[in-house]
Amino acid sequence: MSSIFTKIVLGEIPCYKIAEDDKFLAFLDVNPNAKGHTLCIPKQEINKIFDIEDELYLGLMQFSKKIAVALEKAIPCKRVGMAVIGLEVPHAHVHLIPLNEMDEMRFQNKVSLTKEEFEAIVKAVQSNL
Repeated sequence: MSSIFTKIVLGEIPCYKIAEDDKFLAFLDVNPNAKGHTLCIPKQEINKIFDIEDELYLGLMQFSKKIAVALEKAIPCKRVGMAVIGLEVPHAHVHLIPLNEMDEMRFQNKVSLTKEEFEAIVKAVQSNL
C-alpha cells in the first residue's frame, strides 16, 4: 500500500508544495513544529533513509540543502535545523525546521497555521529558490 507521501507525489492528496524536480519533492508539514517546517522526500517510495542508494541519498541531501537555504531567507529564524526521524510514515523524509529555540526540534510543541499562512510561506520560500 502506498504511503501518504507517495499519494502526495501522485497528486492524490494535496500539499503546500515548495519545490520539486524529477526525483524529489519539498512541501510544508501540515502539523508543523514551527512556521516553515518543511519535508523533503524522494519521489521513489523507500521506507528508511539508509536504504536509499548512495546517489539518490546524496541527491536528497543536496535538494534539502537548497530548500534549507531558501527557508532561512524566507522565515525569520536563527538557523534551519534538520532531522531524519519518524516512524509514522514508511517513506524516507528529511525535516527542515526554522529554529529560534530548541523546543522546535522536539516534535512535541506544534503550531497552528491557516491556509493563507501556509500559502504565504510557500510563496516566500519559492521567491528565494
